[in-house]
Amino acid sequence: MQSLKQSPTDPAFVQDPYPFYDRLRAAGPVVVWEDYGLPVSARAAVVGQALRDRRLGRAAPEGFGPKIPERLRAFYDIEDHSMLEIDGPRHARLRGLVLRAFTSRRIAGLAPEIAALADRLIDALPEGPFDLIDSIAKPLPVIVIARLLGVPEERAPDLLGWSNAMVGMYQARRDTAMEEAACRAAEHFAAFLRAEISAKRRAPGDDLLSALIAAEEDGQRLSEPEMVATAILLLNAGHEATVHTLGNAVKAILTHGAQAATAPDRIEDLVEEVLRFDPPLHLFTRWVQEDCNIGDTAFRRGDRIGCLLAAANRDPEGWDRPAAFLPERVRKPNLAFGIGPHFCIGAPLARMELAVTLERIFARMPGLRIAEPPAYADLYHFHGLERLILSRG
Repeated sequence: MQSLKQSPTDPAFVQDPYPFYDRLRAAGPVVVWEDYGLPVSARAAVVGQALRDRRLGRAAPEGFGPKIPERLRAFYDIEDHSMLEIDGPRHARLRGLVLRAFTSRRIAGLAPEIAALADRLIDALPEGPFDLIDSIAKPLPVIVIARLLGVPEERAPDLLGWSNAMVGMYQARRDTAMEEAACRAAEHFAAFLRAEISAKRRAPGDDLLSALIAAEEDGQRLSEPEMVATAILLLNAGHEATVHTLGNAVKAILTHGAQAATAPDRIEDLVEEVLRFDPPLHLFTRWVQEDCNIGDTAFRRGDRIGCLLAAANRDPEGWDRPAAFLPERVRKPNLAFGIGPHFCIGAPLARMELAVTLERIFARMPGLRIAEPPAYADLYHFHGLERLILSRG
């Protein structure tokens, strides 16, 4: 197995990680990323295999996981109940109960609200240049999730701050200060949600939190810690992904002159190409639960492998002209939201948010153009813009 070195916080990598992914892919099916000390794959077939194989999972096998310091307990008390971090029957039970509440009908019903919210944010833009990230990409998804959960929309700034702090735990630049901020945010977020859940128990509404309280399967219900963890996951993962993908999408559309692809009859193809071309999450890890072969490599129980979702989406074995942004591609599955048991439960909502918001942005501002060179933020394992300064032309 070959090894390659590349700092994930190197400024050149932050701005464009794809040349390194090409090097990884050329080096073999599985390659050690030295900076992480982690075998990774940039090949679509291998990444797909690892994500589907139930001998791999998100949780470490007993005796292999890192010891959690007591100072980080507030954060991991939530993670311990998150369906993102558990496997097997417990994961299946939790996911099934959540899907009973997180229905396609509930998601589809949000489309008019998302369009109206996008219009409201566009109406509030200044006459001159504006930053798409701060003015639209950040506020829109957090307000949508607040409405979906049935929590006060005016708490959106708190939700955004807590989410940003907690997501810092997944970033390569994570340090002690970020860990402390994440734990404080976890405590505040959990306390807020426990109070909201208590209120919903007394007076249920037509919202996701009330539906999670009522969800039942074979006599089982979600515990309060599971409800808290699920609500936090929906906000953190859903918000982070949508913010980055909206920014990446508008940048790609304007850079490649693809404004025509935002028409209603083409928007779904455009969304899929955006997700393939520059997805929000780049690295997703799996623990090996049983000895097995992944690609050409033998793994033992307790090993880990990194699945490079963005690299897999540009694998020439799966895509013609993979480095080109082509909204007219024939639509087919990509790995932006993963695949297998942990396929992103919020993918339908994210796709709808992207389709509706992109359509409104370009319908309302047809002369939109990039006013300053875009800059990606130092967020790896995520990939999203720090700012995107635009002008109406």
